[in-house]
Amino acid sequence: MTTPFIINHLWQSSCFALLAGLLAFVLRKNSPKVRYWVWLSASLKFLIPFALLVSLGSVVPRPARQPVSVAAPVFPNTLVQIAEPFSPALTATVPAHAPLDWAPAAIGVVWALGFLAIMLARCRSWLGVRAALRAGTPIELPIPVRALITPGAEEPGIVGFLRPVLVLPAQLLEHLNPGQLGAILTHELCHVRRRDNFLAAVHMVVEAIFWFHPLVWWIGSHMVEERELACDEEVLRMGCEPADYVEGILKVCRFYTESPLPCISGVTGADVKRRLRAILAGSIAHELSAAKKMTLATIGLAALAAPVLIGVLNAPAIRAQNASAATPKFEVASIKPCQYRQEPGGMYPPRGNSSPGRLGTGCYPLLDDHGMGLIANAYVSNADRFTPINGGPSWIHSAFYEINAKAEGNPSVRMMMVPMMRVLLEDRFQLKIHRQTSEGPVYFLSVARGGPKLHSFTEGSCTPYYSSDPPPTLQPGQKYCGSNISAMSPPSVELQGATLDEFSKLLRQVVDRPVIDKTGITGRFDIRVEFSREGTKMAGMPLMRDGVPAPASDPTDAPLIFTALHEQLGLRLEEAKGPVEMFVIDHIERSTGN
Repeated sequence: MTTPFIINHLWQSSCFALLAGLLAFVLRKNSPKVRYWVWLSASLKFLIPFALLVSLGSVVPRPARQPVSVAAPVFPNTLVQIAEPFSPALTATVPAHAPLDWAPAAIGVVWALGFLAIMLARCRSWLGVRAALRAGTPIELPIPVRALITPGAEEPGIVGFLRPVLVLPAQLLEHLNPGQLGAILTHELCHVRRRDNFLAAVHMVVEAIFWFHPLVWWIGSHMVEERELACDEEVLRMGCEPADYVEGILKVCRFYTESPLPCISGVTGADVKRRLRAILAGSIAHELSAAKKMTLATIGLAALAAPVLIGVLNAPAIRAQNASAATPKFEVASIKPCQYRQEPGGMYPPRGNSSPGRLGTGCYPLLDDHGMGLIANAYVSNADRFTPINGGPSWIHSAFYEINAKAEGNPSVRMMMVPMMRVLLEDRFQLKIHRQTSEGPVYFLSVARGGPKLHSFTEGSCTPYYSSDPPPTLQPGQKYCGSNISAMSPPSVELQGATLDEFSKLLRQVVDRPVIDKTGITGRFDIRVEFSREGTKMAGMPLMRDGVPAPASDPTDAPLIFTALHEQLGLRLEEAKGPVEMFVIDHIERSTGN
């Protein structure tokens, strides 16, 4: 919960409370029970931020194509590692501590002290009430709730929420005549029917949380006043004599003290003089007309529906604004077409120099035939690694660009290569891309006859990161686990600390269709499998041995990938139909240049 969020919530709730006060003034000639609900809504608003309602609206499903998430790989160029060794070990460093801002902590301490003071005071009062209840003596009265005669000098009142109890002070029956007692009991039973104790307890929570806000206490005083006026009105409607009722209230005020807690509904609360004048006048407020009822209902629905509707209508803008606010911008970005020289084994030349705040990609593909490139780095997350990117014009697979850019501030290289690169591609290449899932041919990875032959991962030897976005924080001296698809002779796939689901995704780069893990085996393993190039995506790639080109007739006795999985890992691939996930390029143009 951020400081701007709290400030926005406070001023919005304050405005709502002032509008509630204005509405209550407009309704001053109508029934107090209506004004009570107006004040109660102002109280509840402090517990319900408008931002929460807007966020609820922003997650309402819409029949629109969902944009691709911003998450991306841990390292640039880790989507496909053809003929590359394991990624170099990255040693964790301990970041320097930034200076602390003591102001929020001090404000938090002051708030906590105020909150605790209020809670302790009210708990102390409640313990006194509980002690009086334990010392009380049951009394039979012709009313639908249990009644107790208790020692002490507190006024008669209703205690409790689910099973309310009428508490009568000692000698009350001696001070009041039957008419006066009947009016007082009618008043208390009205509190029971209205659930005033529970609603008062809710506002007490609001007062404890927002104890520093004067409008909260103002709302509380009006809630007590309107509930007492509403019960007075109900007593008169029930046919009680105004004179008996007034005399009964005066005697209670003379002999007893007011209830210590708002959640114990008594008879002497609010402005007693105003109440007595209204009772003696015998006036009962006008009920709301149909037009006013419709107006109030419309206002209430609008107050709830408007933020939700704003969230629904502006969901894309809200997401874009949040992403934009969280993503630094490139101050200057140079994008130039370039010619690359192919390294042995189909590898790309070394990447350009990048450091926090400065990006240099070197000559790098936009999106090559193996799914590598600037687009893949920007849009495909670790959890989605090796998910193909389809669509777009043919030129994107042969287009190479060199990007040099300077960012505002000093964002990390990962920040520049992922979310900031995404913004740059959408701006300079007019890139539009989405993700979709369809039914298609897949392989199911299952356990072969004879059981699996897997080597368990040694915890602590390295830190897995394959499906983590963002990647886990390295402990000092630790390194990330490696992954490798090698085109050397014989080709191989190797992973450290990987699940079989992650291994299945890596196999997608070897075979001709997606691989879905159906083994049911959990845990992490160190996996290595060697196989023949025949029947794999590596069949057309240059043959390598010991890092140098090998003769086309270079012999290898490695088995086919299907046989290798069975013999070396105890797993098998089965042809099947299943969900095929992919990214689809809807639109892209050649770069607009610098």
